[in-house]
Amino acid sequence: MTYRNPETLALHAGWRRDPASKAVAVPIYQTTSYQFDDAGQAARLFALQELGNIYTRIGNPTTDVLEQRIAALEGGAAALAVASGQAASAFAVQNLARVGDNVVASTDLYGGTWNLFANTLKDQGVEVRFVDPRDPENFRRATDDRTRAYYAESLPNPKLEVFPIAEVAAIGRPLGIPLIVDNTAAPLLIRPFDHGAAIVVHSLTKFIGGHGNSIGGIIVDGGNFPWEDHPARQPALHQPDPSYHGAKWVEAAKPLGPIAYVLKARTTLLRDLGAALSPFNAFLILQGVETLALRIREHSRNATLVADFLAQRGEVARVIHPGHHQGEAAARSAKYLTQGQGGLVGFELAGGREAGARFIDALKLFYHVANIGDARSLAIHPASTTHSQLTEAEQQATGVTPGYVRLSIGLEHADDILADLDQALKAAAA
Repeated sequence: MTYRNPETLALHAGWRRDPASKAVAVPIYQTTSYQFDDAGQAARLFALQELGNIYTRIGNPTTDVLEQRIAALEGGAAALAVASGQAASAFAVQNLARVGDNVVASTDLYGGTWNLFANTLKDQGVEVRFVDPRDPENFRRATDDRTRAYYAESLPNPKLEVFPIAEVAAIGRPLGIPLIVDNTAAPLLIRPFDHGAAIVVHSLTKFIGGHGNSIGGIIVDGGNFPWEDHPARQPALHQPDPSYHGAKWVEAAKPLGPIAYVLKARTTLLRDLGAALSPFNAFLILQGVETLALRIREHSRNATLVADFLAQRGEVARVIHPGHHQGEAAARSAKYLTQGQGGLVGFELAGGREAGARFIDALKLFYHVANIGDARSLAIHPASTTHSQLTEAEQQATGVTPGYVRLSIGLEHADDILADLDQALKAAAA
């Protein structure tokens, strides 16, 4: 039976019962290795003639259920779970870009991703060109013959202006350039594959896990990009790979399905760099997946109430939330966020950086932590924490000002959330 609704997929995709014990809950396969049936089967597994378990650094049955479930929720062909969201972002680009290549990325990014792109990937010989996504044509203008991918966040943290997914995907697709979308802040609310994206990444640490107890990331291959049509543009998938018997990934994947991209990521990057997700963390994240559809609705409902509350306060100079944008940003919110507006809210205090510090220190219910998407309400001052490695100009480009405060609204009763904000705002203005 085929299911399409996220509430059902979150509980049933990729798993029914354990074939040995008949257990309904997904077991934690806490093992490093797997017994091969015989020498022939082992050889077939290593030659990619057959899919199966070899070593948990490459794949694990618990993790496999998580991969199938997230792929189903996103509408993708296959997925690869990794140790963190940062590993997912890095692998997503490294899977296509080599020394001398470049990627065009939105300026509207999480600070850790900006630093990864601007510095670490640069040190590895990959240039990331940052462009303002308010004009999608900026991606075309920054493109040359060595551009391998476009990269963006669907609901950028902390700017919260929805990215023009369909518009940029349409620019890249005829050129053979896939759009990679980090959908961490909008799971279920935005489905990037429906709008032309080729690859989706998530930090599973955030809304998908939802309980602040496990680090993880995932890359989802949409199975919808014509890699085979663009050998010059995508040499990493077409040229013989000496790390795997000279495999040409677009050809090696054909018997297995439209999964050339994610197959390469698993058998080269994950195998060689080792950013494997712990089976125990995969199990914990699966518990979060089961309630994701319910939680994301409540996160969105509470966040909208908070944004409306903050908009009425004199201590607040500006509210940053998809429901409070104007102009083109508002139009994109209406186009893409049809199921809810997410659980994040930003705002600027009239008193600037000092007022922001007083506000953070006065909070009692909110946790002051470097995370989002937790069941609990969270708050942070990005300019001095998550985006502190960026220059002032880079902070401004991502939407971070000295007085900006980011809230991740949890599942507490709205009255209690608003009461804590009320007393903290009063303290900030004192």
